[in-house]
Amino acid sequence: MESQQIDEEQYKTIIPEELDGKRFDVALAALFPDFSRSRLQAWIKSGDALIAGNKRRQRDAVAEGEEVELKVERDEEVEWSGEDIPLNIIYEDDHILFVDKAAGMVVHPAAGNWTGTLVNALLFHLPKLSEVPRAGVVHRLDKDTSGILVIAKTLEAHTHLVRQLQNRSMRREYQAISNGLMTAGGTVDAPIGRHRGDRKKMAVVGEHEKGKVAITHYRVLEKFRSHTHTKLTLETGRTHQIRVHMEYVRFALLGDPVYGHRLQIPKASSEKMSSTLRNFKRQALHAAILGLEHPATGEWVEFDSPLPEDMLSLIEVLREDLAEHR
Repeated sequence: MESQQIDEEQYKTIIPEELDGKRFDVALAALFPDFSRSRLQAWIKSGDALIAGNKRRQRDAVAEGEEVELKVERDEEVEWSGEDIPLNIIYEDDHILFVDKAAGMVVHPAAGNWTGTLVNALLFHLPKLSEVPRAGVVHRLDKDTSGILVIAKTLEAHTHLVRQLQNRSMRREYQAISNGLMTAGGTVDAPIGRHRGDRKKMAVVGEHEKGKVAITHYRVLEKFRSHTHTKLTLETGRTHQIRVHMEYVRFALLGDPVYGHRLQIPKASSEKMSSTLRNFKRQALHAAILGLEHPATGEWVEFDSPLPEDMLSLIEVLREDLAEHR
């Protein structure tokens, strides 16, 4: 029986007659030949591969008719290739490299974006990254989020950096422009999981809905008439975390095409102000600072990325609008 793709991270199928009584790992390899045996075994151990909703050992026998569920990001097994795409490298040594990503660039190749990605550019710059998990990328930025990323150049560096992410010791600071006027900063401590009605979106969910712990701290940098420039720091790194959390506290990011709401132009806005807001077509979010313990030396290293021109121009227009209405 062919497997059915439920969404980008979940696959379900039924154990057919010919696999009745086989070991779980053997059956899984037969059902999902696109994935390597070692990766499938890792997913069995982690609980990302289940039988009838339950975790099983690799050697456990499966039975005809039992449901298999596999949760995975499909692009992990794709053969990626290098492309001659310019990279804005902030820092590089034998172990790590910091890159400033422009808005509009996808990080990993995936359906609809197999070429022109940051990973394609990295593999051209350093072909040996093909030997490192996910081409050395430790954490993602959304396509339309600009800013700084760290890349591990060796397996040892990758392991070290992933551990830092897991123990929340990295410093990750963002800047954003939110819709609405904040009175003060605060902290959002609300679990994030898949949206009930739209599996491509994330949402704040209850723990019983398998939401993962997500914590975002935000502070006001500058107030305008109907918008707020904020600094945000992450304790955790869930998919779309800042975008989901800001929408949750009713300060969705300006220009966010997924979590934003209908564009509202402040009353008595100039044509310049109105046009600027209408034409800002991405979430106004920038990864500004990234600090971490160097995986080889143990020293703290930290780099920043200045706000891109589109956000600087947006802020200037918002300042002019505020001055006109004082």
